[in-house]
Amino acid sequence: MNDLGKVFGILIILLLIGVLGALPVYNTSMGKADYKPKPKIVTEEKQCVKTKAWMTAEHMVLLNDWRDEAVREGNRDFVGDNGKIYDMSLSRTCMKCHPNKKEFCDECHNYTSVSPYCWDCHVEPKEND
Repeated sequence: MNDLGKVFGILIILLLIGVLGALPVYNTSMGKADYKPKPKIVTEEKQCVKTKAWMTAEHMVLLNDWRDEAVREGNRDFVGDNGKIYDMSLSRTCMKCHPNKKEFCDECHNYTSVSPYCWDCHVEPKEND
């Protein structure tokens, strides 16, 4: 009976080790906790069809809307935020300003573990390595 305190002490220590062991441990070999992707923008255009903040968050909505309008409705004209008329085309409009899929598209898609289906229908651009 004198060992009852030691047994409870050991159980508490084991319980704490188990709880602390279950907490996520930051592995420095994986990178920095504050890492943000930096897609490479190679364009002479001064402005995209929408603002940078909007495109960062909502470009997939735009591309889906363009697909519906162009393919299903036959409308290929899009009026950008700057009043300019653009062709609703991933290949002829978006990839004209952002030609390097690996350095632009894949940078964020890989970071967020997203697999867009753009290239199921579109021809994937050849990289200039």
